[in-house]
Amino acid sequence: MSKKLCLGAGAALTIALTAAPVAAWEPTKPVEIVVAAGAGGASDQMARMMQAAVQKNNLMKQPMVVSLKGGASGAEALIYMKSSEGDPNKILIAYSLIYMLPLSAKIPFNWRDLTPVSVIALDEFILWVNTQLPYNTVKEFIEAAKAASPPLKMGGTGSRREDHVLTVFLEQKTGAKFAYLPYKSGGEAATQLVGNHTAANVNNPSENLEVWRAGQVRPLCVFDKERIDYKTKVAGDMSWYDIPTCKEAGLDLQYLMLRAMFLPGKVTPEQTAFYVDLFKKVTQTPDDDRSGLCRALETCTDRIKSSASKFRSFPAQAAIQEEVGSLQWALRRKRRRSPSRR
Repeated sequence: MSKKLCLGAGAALTIALTAAPVAAWEPTKPVEIVVAAGAGGASDQMARMMQAAVQKNNLMKQPMVVSLKGGASGAEALIYMKSSEGDPNKILIAYSLIYMLPLSAKIPFNWRDLTPVSVIALDEFILWVNTQLPYNTVKEFIEAAKAASPPLKMGGTGSRREDHVLTVFLEQKTGAKFAYLPYKSGGEAATQLVGNHTAANVNNPSENLEVWRAGQVRPLCVFDKERIDYKTKVAGDMSWYDIPTCKEAGLDLQYLMLRAMFLPGKVTPEQTAFYVDLFKKVTQTPDDDRSGLCRALETCTDRIKSSASKFRSFPAQAAIQEEVGSLQWALRRKRRRSPSRR
């Protein structure tokens, strides 16, 4: 399960997918979903949910395969996609690193090297602690962090990426200091938290779900303006909705992460249109196991501004804000210009 859970409305929605006309173009060999992260993280899980939804609902004749390319904090995937110019059988599940990593690591890549397809989700983050630690509220955790010497350890995926950025925001908002430890994926960050090698992390809901169910971690708050709208019990007697927003818990901090699909550069409009239609269908499938994929792409896109505004205090802030604004415009423009395939 990914962070932005879009399960609350329209659970009984059924779309007659078989009525669509034959596409002018469609893949003639397996399609590779490229993930810029390691195994077990939210991107990996989302890619596999999409793979399952496509295959279960027969949305495409060719199979999809998931390819993990998380080396160098995800730079491996970006360079791989850049070098695949004109290849419509590779598609990247991208997130904020496509504009943050080139700015911070100075790699020869710009998201404009790729072809934007569609926004599929705005992911949420949760502040998690190990249940063996005595922190039951955000206030208790922050007070402990302020008093800690050496600083409490905060685990996360990669360096100078979303988890690291959010940790910096926590420091700036509270005055606490953390020792940030980068790992290869959210799954590894979860394992390190369970093993008490870190005091906390800000993993996506999906990344800590199983260890939450096992009673090994405790959610303190969700970094969004509203609670997660999913009230079915998922861990003991708790649902995602039972987790308060950080603002409700006394920490006025919101942070969402863009997830979108990109093809390599120099693909044809017909090839792009095929994937625009494909991922719209994926978000409309009635399967409960594809939670996290917003059914309303417009709703997801409108919330990019909420995420973009949170980069103000991070290095290269002006460049990042410009990249976010440009990316938002490109994705909206792509959606408006895509021909109807109903």
